[in-house]
Amino acid sequence: MRLSIAALLLATLPLFAVAVAVAVAAALPEPEGEVLLTVSGDIRHPNVGEEAQFDRAMLQDLSLVEVCTRTPWHREHGCFEGPLLRDVLAAAGVESESVVVQALNEYRARIPVAELRRYDVILAMRRNGEAMPIREFGPLFVLYPFDDHPELHNEAVRFRSVWHVAEIHAP
Repeated sequence: MRLSIAALLLATLPLFAVAVAVAVAAALPEPEGEVLLTVSGDIRHPNVGEEAQFDRAMLQDLSLVEVCTRTPWHREHGCFEGPLLRDVLAAAGVESESVVVQALNEYRARIPVAELRRYDVILAMRRNGEAMPIREFGPLFVLYPFDDHPELHNEAVRFRSVWHVAEIHAP
């Protein structure tokens, strides 16, 4: 049986519509406010040149998660809020097995993406309901759920807990 070109086009039209809808849904808008985070490297959803840039509103539009925990750097227990780091990477279209997180002072740490899938690591933006200024680990802080997972209390994870985060690179 031979299909006409018109019948073939009609049969594939729903698949094309789905592909277009997925591509549009994956499009990352350009930031409107001050850029807090730049994701570069092997990314699928750039929004400014070849980078994915996020302002505060864009990060807050991702599902925010609260992690209440003690950290090795704070005297008191705190409740931190921010998007899951894996969701930030997904929004940028990162498919690498690891990322390099860089602070404002150019400190860098490589984080395995598998670890971000295993644990609810957040890119903390707030501590105890307040935006985190630079002098208090802000504006962005890679925070592991230390109290929920005692195995995270180790030197490797402490080195991956970057504060003053400015950039993420997907090699």
